[in-house]
Amino acid sequence: METQLEPDQSSSLFPFIFAIIGLVWYVVLWSIGLLGCRTGRRRYRIRPRSPLATAAPDSIPGVSILRPLKGLDANLYENLESTFTQEYPNFEIILSVADEQDQALPVARDLISKYPNVTARIMIGEEVVGVNPKVNNLIRSYREAAHDILWVIDSGVSVAPGTLARSVDLLEPSTHTRLPKRRVGLVHHVPFVSAPEGFLGSRIEEAFLNTNHAKMYLAINTVSIESCVVGKSNLYRRSDLERVNGSLKPRTHAESNDDQNCTRGLAAFGKFLAEDNMIASALWHELNLRHDLSCDVAHNAIGKMSLSDYVWRRVRWIRVRKHMTLAATIMEPLTENLVASSIAAASLRYLFGIPIWLFLVVHHTAWYWVDLDVYESLAGHPLPADRRWWFFTAWCLRELLAFPIWFLAMLGNEVIWRGKKYEVLRAGEVKGTSGNGNHTGLFTRWRQPDSRYQPLPSNLSDI
Repeated sequence: METQLEPDQSSSLFPFIFAIIGLVWYVVLWSIGLLGCRTGRRRYRIRPRSPLATAAPDSIPGVSILRPLKGLDANLYENLESTFTQEYPNFEIILSVADEQDQALPVARDLISKYPNVTARIMIGEEVVGVNPKVNNLIRSYREAAHDILWVIDSGVSVAPGTLARSVDLLEPSTHTRLPKRRVGLVHHVPFVSAPEGFLGSRIEEAFLNTNHAKMYLAINTVSIESCVVGKSNLYRRSDLERVNGSLKPRTHAESNDDQNCTRGLAAFGKFLAEDNMIASALWHELNLRHDLSCDVAHNAIGKMSLSDYVWRRVRWIRVRKHMTLAATIMEPLTENLVASSIAAASLRYLFGIPIWLFLVVHHTAWYWVDLDVYESLAGHPLPADRRWWFFTAWCLRELLAFPIWFLAMLGNEVIWRGKKYEVLRAGEVKGTSGNGNHTGLFTRWRQPDSRYQPLPSNLSDI
């Protein structure tokens, strides 16, 4: 005869099961965090010089560096100059602006004059292929680039002199090395942020991107079970991008007429706000190409970012992710420090009687130590003593704000980017909506939208 559990036994079994599940989830999160920490130590603390840096120009593949510009980003001169000083014998630089009145133009022209031996030119005038202004700004540079390998790098990013050579090493492996089963289709660089102006939002953004975000980013790209790319600095081949359309459906030899007639290449991604992530996903899923991380970082100096700016920036990207990977976005709070530690504390209290306060003290100390270790691996040096208190404060604020920001993001679908309002649609596509580009409501801060501009004729260029 089958025995049936008494009601009291059944009710006591559920808390036990939930406690076990909570503890297992906690162990999984720590495993991911430690993997990211270990990857940071192994990959970023030593950055060897590539042999391509001293190779003959005709013996290595050429690279076209595309830098879309709009306005005066923090440290713009230094950011752009970092591409002029790359230790790589065969590259060109194309700096593109949508408006001939753009404030970035004098900076670009000064650098071209300063480095006459570097092949560099300026493209003026966008071509509208979608709602994404970055893609519209880049499309002419993309088409007119002299080389197949493209390095698309944001104007707010600076890189070390050896970055390009080390990245090409990964994208074009030597014939003397064992070739992987899946060809590398994209090389990317983990973002690393500094906040020289010391605004509160800037400091919180720095604490987030250099610790929790970097830790998860490194871990996910180490296991490589799915595409995970931030587009501040990416290398890929134009010939590969011309074969994808953003559908994320694997390409077959026998394609329908609709597939053959659809838009491909960079123009196909003008309908997405997160075009960088979609390009990476398309290369991964449609062509079965893998990604690789260089041992370099994409250094981003943040200017005047207020607390409101930080909140709405995080809201924007959560809303985009919600329409791209809904299940992962719903699960996101369970990966956060405060939620995960609360679940683990309750589980350990129920299973082993460990005092909650004691566990939380040990947990938060260890969690912060791992995050700080990731920061130091990417920075290449310990956190300066005079910044430790501010960094710890910003780290705590980031942890406290994580769930409220996620909750706020899940309530809506509209985002504001570069002073324009968009509605996020299925699969991360966006459409423009009416509005003045100001945030209202929670964390309100009235601000002026970015200057609007009209597309210029496509035949303008500045050599």
